[in-house]
Amino acid sequence: MRYPVVIVGGGTAGISVAARLLREEPRLRGEVAIIEPADKHYYQPLWTLVGAGAAPREATVRDEASLIPPGSVWIRDAVVAFRPEQGEVELASGSTVGYDALVVAMGIQMDWNKIKGLEGNIGRNGICSNYTYEYVQTTWNALQNFRGGNAVFTMPETPIKCGGAPQKIAYLADDYLRKKGVRHKAQIHYVTGTPTIFSVKKYADALMKVVERKQIHPHFKHRLVEVKADDKVAVFENLDTGQTMALEFELLHVVPPMSAPDVIKESPLANEAGWVDVDKFTLQHVRFPNVFSLGDCSGLPTSKTGAAIRKQVPVLINNLTAYLKNRPVEAEYHGYTSCPLVTGYGRLILAEFDYSHEPEETFPFDQGQERFSMYVLKKSFLPVLYWDGMLKGLM
Repeated sequence: MRYPVVIVGGGTAGISVAARLLREEPRLRGEVAIIEPADKHYYQPLWTLVGAGAAPREATVRDEASLIPPGSVWIRDAVVAFRPEQGEVELASGSTVGYDALVVAMGIQMDWNKIKGLEGNIGRNGICSNYTYEYVQTTWNALQNFRGGNAVFTMPETPIKCGGAPQKIAYLADDYLRKKGVRHKAQIHYVTGTPTIFSVKKYADALMKVVERKQIHPHFKHRLVEVKADDKVAVFENLDTGQTMALEFELLHVVPPMSAPDVIKESPLANEAGWVDVDKFTLQHVRFPNVFSLGDCSGLPTSKTGAAIRKQVPVLINNLTAYLKNRPVEAEYHGYTSCPLVTGYGRLILAEFDYSHEPEETFPFDQGQERFSMYVLKKSFLPVLYWDGMLKGLM
């Protein structure tokens, strides 16, 4: 098999690229292949609200087959090796697929196994996570069953998808426990491997006010290293000193460390950190000019969000088609990303910023303030724009 364009990954980035590319270049109909083994597609930004009982889990999933753009070829298989020197990828089935141009959009790998004692215990003894469709309901169950004690919310020091999600569920938990009448019996801890609450000062200042108002205890530069499920104890390591800190819990929301998929780490496409080694402006690989990448698996130094992908897609398509037509690769992406930071039921700070961590805001008002309108945008409007706009190549 050989195609002019091969896209590895049928998630947000892969489907968006295929749909928009075929709209802009109808001559490529039948010549764009999407390699994706999964039969389900998830709208993950809504999982925070699912975990807080504010949205149904079923609204976040659709059949992958319903999203494959007309004119593309879906190869239901997994890539097990990249061979950029030969211009081909190897599949789990043993076959190979050749390409003139390759788009790598494989998403991110969640390394649950790097936390000792965690695997097999999510859903038990108050241990939960919003980070998969399988687990997200465990968070709502844990909140409903909470009667008092420590509620601990973690964030790793590694890059993760949706970097604001680990703290958003802590804010919603505070709201829920107040409504339930047990907040006075709870101590909420937010334990993060990062040195600050958020990377952009404007939003960090606003979020620290939320933390103080909600009486949440922040612990910076600590990573979760072990879960003693039967004892209900979480063990954290101080990233500066190496010393450990143990916290008893009645509720433990875990966000696992994350990394590039192993198949990328082990390939010639990877940089030293394991991500696809692309130019941060053009999204073209720094060593293999017929390879492009975007989204969570790329080495782009910006937050890994769907909003970032939305801005990366037109740049990648412009440069991909330029490459195929032997024209200069000139379009540039400047790191725009967005993080809708839910601070409670009906409240949200909409963070938007670029590579320099400077705000790049859409609306003509201060987005550093909590607003009901921005909460409605996230809950009701962004899912529609995702399913009916972005994944159909319309935006």
